[in-house]
Parts: sequence; structure tokens; C-alpha cells
Amino acid sequence: MRRSEPRLQRKLLAWLLGPLAVLLVLDTGAAYWNSLRFSNLAYDRALHEIGREIAMHVRLDGERPRLELSKPAADILFVDPEDRLFYRVVGADGTHLGGDAQLPAPRNARPAGSDFYGATVHGEPVRMMVARMRIGPDAQLPEVLVQVAETLHKRDRFTWEMVANVVLPQLLLIVMATLVVWFGVSRGLEPLQRLRRAVSDRSHLDLSPIDTHDVPGEVRPLVDDVNALMARLGRTFDFQNRFVADAAHQLKTPVSGLKAQIELALRENDLQRVRHSLAQLYISADRLSRLVRQLLSLARNEPGALDSMQLQPLDLNAHALEVSMEWVPQALKRNIDLGFEGTDHALMIDADHDRLRELLNNLIDNAIRYSQPGGRVTVQTSQTGDDQCRLAINDDGPRIPVEERARIFERFHRLLGTQEDGSGLGLAIVSEIATLHGARITLEEDSDGVGNTFSVFFPLRAGDGAAPAA
Repeated sequence: MRRSEPRLQRKLLAWLLGPLAVLLVLDTGAAYWNSLRFSNLAYDRALHEIGREIAMHVRLDGERPRLELSKPAADILFVDPEDRLFYRVVGADGTHLGGDAQLPAPRNARPAGSDFYGATVHGEPVRMMVARMRIGPDAQLPEVLVQVAETLHKRDRFTWEMVANVVLPQLLLIVMATLVVWFGVSRGLEPLQRLRRAVSDRSHLDLSPIDTHDVPGEVRPLVDDVNALMARLGRTFDFQNRFVADAAHQLKTPVSGLKAQIELALRENDLQRVRHSLAQLYISADRLSRLVRQLLSLARNEPGALDSMQLQPLDLNAHALEVSMEWVPQALKRNIDLGFEGTDHALMIDADHDRLRELLNNLIDNAIRYSQPGGRVTVQTSQTGDDQCRLAINDDGPRIPVEERARIFERFHRLLGTQEDGSGLGLAIVSEIATLHGARITLEEDSDGVGNTFSVFFPLRAGDGAAPAA
């Protein structure tokens, strides 16, 4: 199995470290902006001082100003080991007095003060200072326009040095925080890793509960739900295994009988004997068909079938009468008096129509099959309280001993000495269907002292008491 970094750990690290990375980027931008501002403030003052020194070298020649800047003075002002300096002096009337005449015209010469901005001179980016300055301390002296431009090498170096001094300690701190967070998240998620290994190392046949001793409280509800799911799967698998084993055991005998009778029929030459064997084959096939139907019915009504049920309002009184009428021909064949005693009002319950019919069919079939010829079978419906109704089937069959009444609803359980054909599944199916409907089934002696009474107690629908009969 390919082992990869747990997604939850990656998400936690992303949510914890992602904001730190974003903050580092924002802080780097803010540090660069502040460093650039401070660098410009410092070097702009130097540019202004150079411009003021240039203005001090302007003299009046009569009424016209003239720049008198000697070479030694220019070397002192403009020689810089890192950057190149450019200047230009313009008179009040726009006359060029000195400096680099190719300097771009100022974008906006303030009437007072200085203006600083970025520009390009001879293809190089520069910082430009533009100011109107008097050529002497006397207020009557004229003003000149002074432009000083400087390349940006030392400004950039100073800016990035300040950024590095601010960002590098923060970057180191974030790296240390990343290691601490990664270690903390890894240790914090270790119980989940153990839980994952406990589940992945299991066999597909191991449905035992997961140990919740070291499971974090946030994950415990999920583990409890998984344990509940495995418990339900365990019950389902147990039922399926038991069903398969029971079906194999029950089908083995009738299938063997069919094979034996077919072999016997194949060896016979007498037509009458062949007909007799075929008749026996038909009886055996009918028994096998009934057994298969009951097995399928038992599987369909196992405890896990509740999700597939469609409970709808149903009148138990009318439904029981309808099913009872269908069994009249079968009762007449066996000389059984089949009767129905219902209520004069509807008994509304929540039930699955087909499953309730199957419950009634099994109970009535069981009563007719085991009642003595000339006996009586009565289907009764009644209301036994404000929230409960009763379906009862009275028969004249052999009395079931008290000690056998609890086991009579088990699968494949039959009373000793029973002569009628059967597989012992009918009452088990009845019990399963009753459980699915939230009903309770009981078995007592018949009130007349002959036979038995099977009673199924259903809860009435909420708000539906004694309703008028349909």
C-alpha cells in the first residue's frame, strides 16, 4: 500500500503556516517601502544641499546672473564613488546658466521649496531634485532654477540592507515556528495515525469494535459510529451465514429425494409405476418449491430489511378479512370451518401491505394445516386499548406444550410427532415480520380448551383510535 502524507496534517500545516507566509510577504513589502522612504529622505537632503551649494556659486554680472563654479569646487560637489551626479542651472527668464543642458525640463517647479521625483537621464534612472533658490541672502536678489539628479546605486543598496536587517530575523523566526508547528501537529495527530493503522491492519473478517482508549474526543463519535456499523454488519453476516447453512441443510434432503425418485422412474418399465413415481416427484417438487419460497421470504424479512420497508396507513380489520376470504377454498378442502370476527370500526396501523399479507398467510396456513378435520379456525381483530389492536388466529390443532412455546418461533423447529409436511419456517417468518412492524406476538391455549391462539399486537397509528369502518 502506498503511504502518503496524511491529508489532514497537510491541511493543518497549510492553515497554520500559510498565513505566516502571507504575513512575511506583506511585511517584506512594507519593510521595502519604509526602507525606500527613509533612504530617499536621507539622500534627498544631500541633493538639496548640493543644489544650495550650486546656487551660492551664481553671481550677478550687472543685472544678469552668471554661474561661477570652479573645477575644484565641482569635483568636491559631484565626485561620488558609487553614483553619477548631473546638474543644471536656469535663470528666471529661462536662460541656461550652466550644467547639463540635456537634463529634462522639470515637471513642476514649485514657487517655493523643493520637489523630488524619479526621472531618466542619459538612459539611467535617477532621483531628481528641482528647487527655486536665491543667489544670495538678500531678498532682493533674483532666483534661479536648480536641478540636481543622482543615480540610484547607493539608495538601492541602502534600501536592501535595511530590508535584509528587518526580514532575515523574521524569516529565521518563521522557519523555527514552522519546525515547532510541524512537530506539534505530527505529535497531535499521532492518535489518528495509530487509529488508521489499527483499521488498515485488520482482516476483512475482523468486525470487532475499534479500541477507543486513545482516540481524541473530536473523533470518538466517528469511531463509535464505525463500531456501530461493524456491529450491524456482524449481525448481517451472521444471519447470512446462518441462512446459507440452514438453506444448504434443508435443501439437501428434498433434492436427494428428487434424484432418488427420478432414478427409480428411469429404471421402471411399467407405465403405472412410472406414473406413480411422477406423482411422487410432483409432490416432492411442490414441497421443495414451498421450502424455497419460505427461505426467500425469511431472507427478505431479516432484521436488516427495515430500511427497505414502506410503511403506509392500513386498516387491519379490512385487510385481515380480505386475506381470510382467500383461504376459504383451502379450508373447505380440509373440511375446516374458517371464520372471521372483526370490529365495527377500522383499525388503522402503519404496515407494509405485502409483508402483513405474508404474516396472515403463514398464520392461517399453519392453523388450517394442523387443525383436525371438522375443526374450526377463527381469525379475529379487536382493539385492546387506546394505542393497540390485536390480530388473533384460533385453531383446533394439537395443543403446544408450555415449554415449547418459546421455541416454536425458532427456525426449522418442529414439534415431535408432527405428521404434517413442513419445514419449521412459517412461524419464524411471522416472528420476523412482527418484529419489523414493532408488533408483539404471543401464543396461548384457545379459550375453548381445544387448540391454540396466536395473537399479534400492533400499535395503532398516532391519532387514529376507533375510526368508522370503511
